[in-house]
Amino acid sequence: MTVQTQIQQAIASAQSVEASLTQFALETQNQQAKSMFQQLAEQQKNIVTMLEGRYQQVLQEEPQFNQN
Repeated sequence: MTVQTQIQQAIASAQSVEASLTQFALETQNQQAKSMFQQLAEQQKNIVTMLEGRYQQVLQEEPQFNQN
C-alpha cells in the first residue's frame, strides 16, 4: 500500500468521523451534548483539512503518485 493510498484512506475515515459527529449533534436534544458534538466535529474538520494538505504535499514531493 502506497503512502498516497494510506493518506486517502485516512482522509475518508476522518471525513466519516466528522459526518458522524455532525449527525450526533443534529439528533441530540441535550444542549450540552449538542455543543460537545459540534465542537468535536469542528476539530475533526480541521484534521481533515490538515490531512488533505499533507496529501497535496505528498503529490508535489512524489510526482509518480500524481495520477490526476
